[in-house]
Amino acid sequence: MSDWYVWGAIVLMTVSTLITRSGFFLFGHAVKLPPRLKHALSYAPAAAMAAIVIPDLVVVAGTGADISLANPKLLAGIGGALFFAATRHLLGTIVAGMTLFTVLRLVL
Repeated sequence: MSDWYVWGAIVLMTVSTLITRSGFFLFGHAVKLPPRLKHALSYAPAAAMAAIVIPDLVVVAGTGADISLANPKLLAGIGGALFFAATRHLLGTIVAGMTLFTVLRLVL
């Protein structure tokens, strides 16, 4: 690939990103979404987070899905979720989950 090709691709991707993202800032006030669609979109962050986290908890490199009691990531994720459900403390959940993962990884 030539330098012009790489720089052209970078410039075009930058322009396309600016156009697609600035549209919401420039015309967002003019677009009115129906209440049902707004309610449905409120679940998007949780769905995206689940789509990112769940595969990391259950997929073990090279072996596929591992949904067993020998998977320290899955057990630590469940423990972290239970801790958050009980306390609603985000930093504590991170510390508890990582501590539980470290202990389980050393034990299992």
